[in-house]
Amino acid sequence: MSRTIVVGDLHGCYDELMEMLETVGFGQDDRVVCVGDLVTKGPKNREVLELFMSDRRFRSVIGNHDLALRRKWQGEKLKLKPSQKATHKELKADKEKYLPFLNQLPFTIDLGTHLVVHAGLRPDVELYSQTSEDMTLLRTLGKDRESHDGTPWYEVYDGEKVVLFGHWPSSEPRRGPRAIGLDTGCVYGYNLTAYIIEEDKFITTHAHHVYEAR
Repeated sequence: MSRTIVVGDLHGCYDELMEMLETVGFGQDDRVVCVGDLVTKGPKNREVLELFMSDRRFRSVIGNHDLALRRKWQGEKLKLKPSQKATHKELKADKEKYLPFLNQLPFTIDLGTHLVVHAGLRPDVELYSQTSEDMTLLRTLGKDRESHDGTPWYEVYDGEKVVLFGHWPSSEPRRGPRAIGLDTGCVYGYNLTAYIIEEDKFITTHAHHVYEAR
């Protein structure tokens, strides 16, 4: 049986991803879907991009850090965060190779029973009306979508499909009535977490290092 392995924010943590896939016995009929933020902060941004570009078993939605890099390379006057600046400097010589890939990353991936998005979805808003800012930045439902204070969107969301998301690191997967958060802070020295849809099972790999302090 083929499996769909939805993995949390990678942030260049290529080695941890490889360890996880070895642990689960990743096969030719399996597929990996990432919740975004393939790059920045971690040590092997290039390796992660090359993997997702070259192997059709790997797909990803776009995360806020991926999107910032894409917008910068498209010529927007954008103030990058320090980690984004570092990744821009690291990869800019090859941006003509990587930009087409970033350009085709979607904001959502529909897996039938589940929907993958980087940050979140507004409750009671149709998918076609969700904004790119919410899909890449949303945490809570107050005036500031990026605030850690307030009502988490996933505690209220009750859509038809179970949403698998990242963006908001936590020591354990975040859980709502119809949403599961998979960012468990690998790049900060914690864990890389994945959810195997067909088995309703979580897989965890410990970070090899603290790549960035929180």
